Amino acid sequence: MSENKNESRDELLAEAVRLREAGRKEEARERLVALSAQWPQDAEVAYQTAWVHDTLGLEAEAVPYYERALAGKGLSDEDRRGALLGLGSTYRILGRYAEAVATLGDATAEFPDDGALKTFLAMALYNTGRTHDAMELLLTLLAATTRDPEIAGYRPAIEEYAKDLHATV
Repeated sequence: MSENKNESRDELLAEAVRLREAGRKEEARERLVALSAQWPQDAEVAYQTAWVHDTLGLEAEAVPYYERALAGKGLSDEDRRGALLGLGSTYRILGRYAEAVATLGDATAEFPDDGALKTFLAMALYNTGRTHDAMELLLTLLAATTRDPEIAGYRPAIEEYAKDLHATV
């Protein structure tokens, strides 16, 4: 019986995700809220529920689902990274800047090669008045990831200036 319940959960979750991806977000939200009520400890269901709330501009409603997803077990690394980005970004857009910096800072420590996390962290740092840290992070990311040959040619200088934008000779 438990196996049938899990199959049902998997099918219902997959259908809700398909609805979100097809642009039927409100219908997906209704189904995911019901799934979350039925499986309150399920991290994947909570993550998908948070995600659909975010896509609908319901950021405040997304937060508890993100928090539940991250507190639970069972998220893949990709989904954990997405939930951390989603929660940090949502905290930022809600004006909860210190929580955004903490969440995104921890996320970049956990996923150090993720440029999207670093970009959102830089925005949150800016919002907390830490403009030097934000610029350092963005300039370092730009220097490391650009494909623009005009910028790439200045990579060593950009990396050096990123450390201290006030430095002069």
